[in-house]
Amino acid sequence: MIHTIGRRKRSLARIYLKIGNGSIIINSKKWDLYFPKYIHQKIMYPIEIIKKLNQFDINIKVFGGGFNGQAEAIRLAISRALCQLNVKNRIKLKSEGLLTRDSREVERKKFGQKKARKKYQFSKR
Repeated sequence: MIHTIGRRKRSLARIYLKIGNGSIIINSKKWDLYFPKYIHQKIMYPIEIIKKLNQFDINIKVFGGGFNGQAEAIRLAISRALCQLNVKNRIKLKSEGLLTRDSREVERKKFGQKKARKKYQFSKR
């Protein structure tokens, strides 16, 4: 069993990958019930690249952030686990940019301003 972590925005995903028959469980739910349809491709993309669909059982614990951040955190964790499984997978996944942690976070709001960068309207008169 391989354990890896993936992060994106405020989301953190822990995955446990083992060879099996393709069941993916996210927070004790089946993955197609947990995520809306359009995010399905994002999670499965690393497995599709190495052409090993329905060969791994993945148990995922994810928290924080929204759907998109959670999906990208899971995708990074799966990519890292596949690299630990076989070093040859690293070349394919690295060329697709799946092993790079996207470090962009929301900028904090500053006092005396409406948002992080937006100011209150200035009135000269």
